[in-house]
Amino acid sequence: MGDTVGVIESRGIEPVPDEERHGEPLGLFWMWFGANMGVLGITLGAALVTFTGLNVVQAAMVAALGAAGSFLLVGLLSTAGKRGGAPALTLSRAVFGIRGNWAPTLVSWLGFVGWETVMCTTAAFALVRVLSLIGVPTGTVTTAACVLVVVMIAAFVGLFGHATVMWVQKWLTWVFGALSIVVVGLLLLTVDWAEVLDMPAGSWTAVISGVGFIAAGTGLGWLTAGADYTRYLPRATRSARIVAVTVAGAALPLVVLISTGALMASGDAELAAANDPVAAIGTVLPNWMIIPYLMTAVFGLIAGADLSMYSSGLNLLTGGIRIRRTTAVAVDAVLITAGGIYITIVAQDFFGPFTAFLTLLAVPLTAWAAVFLVDMSTRRSYDAAALVDTTSGSVYWYRLGVNWPALLAWLAGITLGVLFTRAGVGDTVWFAGPWASTWVGQNSLGWLVAGISAAVLFSALSQLSSHHSSNALSDSVIRPESTPSTAGIVGVDPPRRSRG
Repeated sequence: MGDTVGVIESRGIEPVPDEERHGEPLGLFWMWFGANMGVLGITLGAALVTFTGLNVVQAAMVAALGAAGSFLLVGLLSTAGKRGGAPALTLSRAVFGIRGNWAPTLVSWLGFVGWETVMCTTAAFALVRVLSLIGVPTGTVTTAACVLVVVMIAAFVGLFGHATVMWVQKWLTWVFGALSIVVVGLLLLTVDWAEVLDMPAGSWTAVISGVGFIAAGTGLGWLTAGADYTRYLPRATRSARIVAVTVAGAALPLVVLISTGALMASGDAELAAANDPVAAIGTVLPNWMIIPYLMTAVFGLIAGADLSMYSSGLNLLTGGIRIRRTTAVAVDAVLITAGGIYITIVAQDFFGPFTAFLTLLAVPLTAWAAVFLVDMSTRRSYDAAALVDTTSGSVYWYRLGVNWPALLAWLAGITLGVLFTRAGVGDTVWFAGPWASTWVGQNSLGWLVAGISAAVLFSALSQLSSHHSSNALSDSVIRPESTPSTAGIVGVDPPRRSRG
């Protein structure tokens, strides 16, 4: 199951043994930089000015807080990968139980497929524009073909697996990261600085709302992916280094791109709502730079899509689909192609559904991360054999295959978070919970409510579970003739053979 560049990875979700671990945390810097240098960051920045009412200085501050803060969570969760040697959602079996983990895995997989569809669709828009500029007739067939080409490139990288993904990310970062700097420089030359300096500041509540919006559009979407790429790192790798390179690699390009989008939107309020944001950005560039810019956009987005495609394939395997990892990637590719063709040919609105998707997805993902982090704070290790044992004999089977304190806390966190959630753009509301009009809801903090409530509930239920388990064990010592069991109590962990 070697992890070699250019060789298809045969390992699925099985934990990586210590003797096969290798690499340095610096590889994560290039990986996350590449995944976040797509032009969608510019669109997010434009939205901060157009829909939230922030000025450029506030938008830059919000970009730093939202991107760095959300990827701090990604970095912390990533440390579980080097501890357990398995993908994030496979490690999640230790928290939610073999069956209880199905629901978080499904949500994570849907999130990845959604992100892949958005990134591949946006890249296809750019590719269609390139063909148009060089004289190739464009239409429905050409658009569908461009979607297919982009998905195939991203899937091709994902099929080869971990080592190839990491290698490709590094070189995409070097080549297209440099081109992105040139593009940003040229875009800044088009900014009306007088208008920028005259922009009034938004309210402090708008700043809070903006931080939540950027967090949802950046790091929160990657919460379940971090450990997928740290599982090959040696167990002795310092956790602080993993967190630091993750935050730096993601935040640097995001802050630059989001700030650039905010600057551009100061003179073009329609940028954020453009159906084809890539083309809208390209219209202000000199003619000689348009094609290089569009190709930079294409490969910048592919650098995020291939990463997501690899993780979504692992999610399918964790969900119990008994297929090879390569087949799982192919399944995702088919779904993404269908979704991409629908968006590019049938749908007329791009940013509205995109924003609603990000806002709603942030709620269950943050609740999952909160439960997982609480478990990480007390867990010393993971039982490698139990992680891939899906029978009732697994240490992580708990009660009926579910660790009820974790699952109930996660579901409760989602419920509370959704009550405060409003998903929409401007006056167009796609979804609104009954408490979305409160201060918390108006400032897009439903995801934070979900995370905090899930963490508190899981801590409380786990302590209650441990108390009942301890009492049951004490009774069994006092009355050896009886065999009391906590397995009959919903929400109580059975005595474990090991902490795992």
